[in-house]
Amino acid sequence: MNGIANSKTVLITGCSSGIGQCVATGLQKRGYRVFASVRQEKDIEPLQKSGLESLQINLSDTASIEHGIEAVLSATGGKLYALFNNGAYGQPGAVEDLTRDTLRKQFETNVFGWQELTNLIIPVMRKQGYGRIIQNSSILGFVSLAYRGAYNASKYAIEGLSDTLRLELKGSGIYISIIEPGPITSNFRQNALVHLKNNIDLKNSVHAENYQNTLKKLAQEGPVVPFTLPAEAVLKKVIKALEKKRPAERYYVTFPTHLFGLLKRILTTRALDRMLTKV
Repeated sequence: MNGIANSKTVLITGCSSGIGQCVATGLQKRGYRVFASVRQEKDIEPLQKSGLESLQINLSDTASIEHGIEAVLSATGGKLYALFNNGAYGQPGAVEDLTRDTLRKQFETNVFGWQELTNLIIPVMRKQGYGRIIQNSSILGFVSLAYRGAYNASKYAIEGLSDTLRLELKGSGIYISIIEPGPITSNFRQNALVHLKNNIDLKNSVHAENYQNTLKKLAQEGPVVPFTLPAEAVLKKVIKALEKKRPAERYYVTFPTHLFGLLKRILTTRALDRMLTKV
């Protein structure tokens, strides 16, 4: 596969750290030409120093998305083998504490930016007759946790859009796969902590006591839940989605994802709610 991979280009969003950076580095080592995008310009240089072709794409900004796509296609002669949509953040907070603006910002990055980027790439892939679109969703794309409503909703939306795209892309040579990680080692919690403090009225909420527990968990270093895996676990699934002749529609990552995927199919909603409340 490595020989074939040399002629294949992949655009990855959200590469400043965590899953995105791991996948970008791993695919480059495997022989792919990787374009690693980041939201902030300051994160470009460290990736370039590590040998990655890096560029800025702010998923909440249409002009940034368009400029990024133009740069990638200019460098590749107008072709792109794969897009790995990964750049996202989690906005904690009870649903009743989410302002319209806070919810909109979550969707601008996690949903609207992804779809805008994807829609710009699809015509390129249709013209060349092949392509892979890989969506980094979450276990929270099919089960919900309290105080994760904005993030839950954004991932549910991505799953719905991806499932629809799969039907619409049938016969085009373009395959779309969804990666569904559970707990993965990354900076996700640290970033979520910032958004919780900035966008939620912690002291005046009826959920104030629960927020104190959330703050402690988000601030804790290291894994806070069992079965947490390193980002390499996601990389393995991305490689399968890229290299299988007929990639799977979904790839579960971590034991909790497999477990709750099964429980969602066999339990009543009420029984599943009881388990998720304990989580």
